[in-house]
Amino acid sequence: MKKSVIITGHAGGIGKALVSEFKGAGYFTIGLDGECSVLADVNIVCDLAELVNDNQKLTTVCDQINVALEGKGLNVLVNNAAVQILDGINRVSLDDFKFTLDVNLVAPFLLSKLMFSRLKESKGAILNIGSIHSLLTKPRFISYATSKAALKGMTQAMAVDFGRHVRVNMIQPAAISTEMLVDGFKNNPDGLSQLASYHPSGSIGAAEEVARLAVFLSSDDVRFINGASVDMSGAIGARLHDPS
Repeated sequence: MKKSVIITGHAGGIGKALVSEFKGAGYFTIGLDGECSVLADVNIVCDLAELVNDNQKLTTVCDQINVALEGKGLNVLVNNAAVQILDGINRVSLDDFKFTLDVNLVAPFLLSKLMFSRLKESKGAILNIGSIHSLLTKPRFISYATSKAALKGMTQAMAVDFGRHVRVNMIQPAAISTEMLVDGFKNNPDGLSQLASYHPSGSIGAAEEVARLAVFLSSDDVRFINGASVDMSGAIGARLHDPS
């Protein structure tokens, strides 16, 4: 039976790379995103923040997933979708803080819970796409850093709870060269080069590197990797501070 994977946020930079890499590894791909994308075998348009707060929409999406998986098993769930709303604690609104948690933390929790029985049947895997901000952060990232730190803790707790049935791991990237990142530096091209220089590797990571690691961690060949948060930071996480 052909393996299947659900990937959230599949229309974004890392999401597109994930779809491409899993397809290349022979997976049937199901994408969940607020935007439509033709890359996945099945594209389900949904707002993850609405999904966790509206039972009717949740039921609709679950029905769509069940139709897409008819006659197939589910082997991997990749919780990749995330939002990043920047503002300091004195300025960020409670609504924005809660919205960030809904998308970055509650949605992965809910989807993992709902897909557990399918993943248990296949002895599958859950992979959470985290961030270096779960360990090291900077001003104005209070919402995002909190959500990713909580996602790291949830990854470990889920791995313990699911035990031998479903493996749960996390990738923690630093700066990754996506359209969103590059667009943020369109008026400051020197800033992008400077960002790359901050990483001891001398470069920014590629979305394809994240995707290749995701497929590897989802493989049955590495079943003892469980509850892990894998650093993918170009060694910037080993520095005491960004150089001046």
